[in-house]
Amino acid sequence: MTDILGKNYIGGQRSAAGSVIVKSVDATTGEKLPFDFYQATLEEVDAAAKAAAAAYPAYRSLSAAKRADFLDAIADEIDGLGDDFVALVCQETALPAGRIQGERGRTSGQMRLFAKVLRRGDFYGARIDQALPDRKPLARPDLRQYRIGLGPVAVFGASNFPLAFSTAGGDTASALAAGCPVVFKAHSGHMATAEYVANALIRAAEKTGMPTGVFNMIYGGGVGEALVKHPAIQAVGFTGSLSGGRALCDMAAARPQPIPVFAEMSSINPVVILPAALNARGEAIASELTASVVQGCGQFCTNPGLVIGIRSVQFTAFQQRLAGLIGDQPPQTMLNAGTLKSYGKGLEKLLAHSAIEHLGGSTQQGSQAQPQLFKADVSLLLNGDDVLQEEVFGPTTVLIEVADQAQLSAALSGLHGQLTATLIAEPADFAQFPELTPLLEQKVGRILVNGYPTGVEVCDSMVHGGPYPATSDARGTSVGTLAIDRFLRPVCFQNYPQDLLPDALKNANPLGIQRLVDGTPSREKLA
Repeated sequence: MTDILGKNYIGGQRSAAGSVIVKSVDATTGEKLPFDFYQATLEEVDAAAKAAAAAYPAYRSLSAAKRADFLDAIADEIDGLGDDFVALVCQETALPAGRIQGERGRTSGQMRLFAKVLRRGDFYGARIDQALPDRKPLARPDLRQYRIGLGPVAVFGASNFPLAFSTAGGDTASALAAGCPVVFKAHSGHMATAEYVANALIRAAEKTGMPTGVFNMIYGGGVGEALVKHPAIQAVGFTGSLSGGRALCDMAAARPQPIPVFAEMSSINPVVILPAALNARGEAIASELTASVVQGCGQFCTNPGLVIGIRSVQFTAFQQRLAGLIGDQPPQTMLNAGTLKSYGKGLEKLLAHSAIEHLGGSTQQGSQAQPQLFKADVSLLLNGDDVLQEEVFGPTTVLIEVADQAQLSAALSGLHGQLTATLIAEPADFAQFPELTPLLEQKVGRILVNGYPTGVEVCDSMVHGGPYPATSDARGTSVGTLAIDRFLRPVCFQNYPQDLLPDALKNANPLGIQRLVDGTPSREKLA
């Protein structure tokens, strides 16, 4: 196993000016692992942000092809992390080896996907409006626009995806692709995992000749505020709780120079089961939904936390079937003790509410999470009660029975912003409920039909975002190639000499990229 030093990564060096943090913990046994980690001091946070700022001019000036080579090298290094690495991640998170192996592939895969984005050049968003000197009454100057990286980005690691949303995860990958150096705040739940991946990333940076300081990583608690408020940081990427994400947003907005925070936070991901589908395959839907609720101990931001159906004999039978299936599911170990404690508090809040009934699942106790099923009165959505809007992070879902089609639309209208919504439907349902799609478009970032939201494909078309509180900015996504847009800004050049223009905007089009020229997409050279 690689030696774990537990020191912060600052400007290509390891630093340990602070005290030793508590050791990393085996998530299953609670035993401390034999690794010490050093709390980052405020001076080290400052040094990490300044190292990223110092790297920015050289890094953003590299060709897209060279940055793509860097991302491919990171992917190769991550793929090379072997069985000892997988075993360590399993220890720190209690996630099974198959899940970690799949997540490792997703992490390297999204690096390679962003490398492809860089090589094809569409991220530049190049636009050219050629001069019209003879236009009356006023001539038009030559105007050309493309996009550059914002600057150093602070990225916060997620608890539930120790690879794909952490050290070299989607936020880091998209920021590096955009030309933005990164300061990464390691999650306390898997610090040894973070060090393994950081070492892989540093090896890739050295092999491809990246500027020192292109990637930095700090450990410890209480450093997030200093990082977000540092004047060198120009944007923030975060995946986690609503309270944590909102706190970062407020800090960033209060800076002398406010900066954007792209936070993915809270979502209950409603599943709407329509009558024709329920009549045709009610038992199968109950089994499929149960599997989705308990998958990964419910520790997904897209876990289906709310199930809505229209009152009928069939829906009553479905509820009974689902309650039995949920009650038969075994308990599972959660990511860490803090996550289990939070899950328990979420269940207590549901159990204490007078308009919520417990339908299935063993009493929550011990060191593992028990799957649970609840039923809530629809009035909670119609009257704006927040109890159903708050995500219970774990293997739990809540049923709501509506009276009719009109009440279904009213209930969905009462939802806050979500990452996903799912329609379980037959063709007859789509004919009967045409209003649902335009309604859900206003509420969510991704609408599924006859699937379950706990799988997120990393590709050009994916949206993993949505209106607040699902995210802090509904215009972006944290998964898929559109994620790069969060860390780019446009720059316009007016009447610039050809030899001073970026290659993406030159008449000769040496990069061969598609550009919008006088309103028309083109890859051609300009005269």
